[in-house]
Amino acid sequence: MAITGNIPKATQSPAFRKADGNEKIPVPMFPFNNTTRTMSRSMKSLRVAWYKKPILQDAFFTDIQTGAMITAIFSMVISLFTIATAVLDIYCLGMTKPGVTHYGYYIMSFQFVYVGNGNVRNTLIVFALFSAIAAIALFVTSCILLKALRKEIEKDMVPWLFASGVFFIWRTIAIIFASIVNDMIFGYHISMCLFWVAFILLGALGWVIVYSLYLELSDLTKLEDLAHLRMGTMSSLNMTQSIAGSRPTTPHSTVSTAQVV
Repeated sequence: MAITGNIPKATQSPAFRKADGNEKIPVPMFPFNNTTRTMSRSMKSLRVAWYKKPILQDAFFTDIQTGAMITAIFSMVISLFTIATAVLDIYCLGMTKPGVTHYGYYIMSFQFVYVGNGNVRNTLIVFALFSAIAAIALFVTSCILLKALRKEIEKDMVPWLFASGVFFIWRTIAIIFASIVNDMIFGYHISMCLFWVAFILLGALGWVIVYSLYLELSDLTKLEDLAHLRMGTMSSLNMTQSIAGSRPTTPHSTVSTAQVV
């Protein structure tokens, strides 16, 4: 029904527009602001955090799977090397303590061993002891990592990520402290410092490689779970439709199955 006559400006609504003459036709109002907010929220939900994105796509000279396998073997070798050097450091520091009988004087010289402040010596022993414990944990988690890489189980990679992160951070602090308090004129201390600088850099690169592979496998697992969920939903719907279609009558059906004579 058309509305005739002039409508005061105070009562005119922006939901009306002029047609012909003084006729007013209502115009539907669409919630554009709500639609824009909904789209922005959905886009934000699709964004992936920076720490959940794979850092590397390959391991420079090989693919990321092979790089992770090499990293696991490298971690096992480093853990064994750390245990051996930690035992040697504890033995040497124990033998150089004042009042201790030296049993290996004719086998090796203890001139390179720290013989200064007792608290510093005890700190070096603590660093060596906890390095050996961390190396044992790294060796065990490296074996688990090898199994996880063969079967592509990303959950089993998590222990190695934590163990290797703690191990290399601890060894960084230990080698800095040892390089400061020890005399860097001996070949043993110089070689240990250079070796551990290289080991820590390679360990950090290996950690990034394994973490990138972990994120990729996690994304694939989520996609597989979503695909299985959709397949299960579709199969259940098809089964429901087939069961409903096999009924002779339904409560709302107007077709009778009685035989016509």
